[in-house]
Amino acid sequence: MAVDFVFKKVPSYRVASISWKGPWSDRSVRSHFLRVKKWAGARKLRTGKWIFREPDERTFEVAIEVKGPSRSEGGVRIRNIRAATVASVVFDPDVVEPRVVYHGLTDYLRWRRKDHTIRSIGDYREVYTGDPWTDRSAYAHTDVQIVVRK
Repeated sequence: MAVDFVFKKVPSYRVASISWKGPWSDRSVRSHFLRVKKWAGARKLRTGKWIFREPDERTFEVAIEVKGPSRSEGGVRIRNIRAATVASVVFDPDVVEPRVVYHGLTDYLRWRRKDHTIRSIGDYREVYTGDPWTDRSAYAHTDVQIVVRK
């Protein structure tokens, strides 16, 4: 499997999200995603991308893109994630270790800052086309993105 880094523009997303502070836990991430999924399903909202973000150190956010009118309630917040330029890499975590991809992308961006291709680096996010725990193809196309400013 070939893995390559690219710069691309991503659209804005209107999402239902939950954020929390604390140590990273796969179980916690999954339970928060399921809570947002159940919330969207109860309101009969069409869903799109699943996004996991780490906006600050030890602060995590799970978000599911929603389509249709809705309002924040019950601990789930409706918000917009702005369009941005990102450094992106799409890979299959069963074939390539995620830590290798994260370290490689971080080092790649460090060099792009040194040669002044980019000015700064923003938050990290993982974007899936669906539920990565139940949809094998969504998991096999994990898209790691880091917001960059040129």
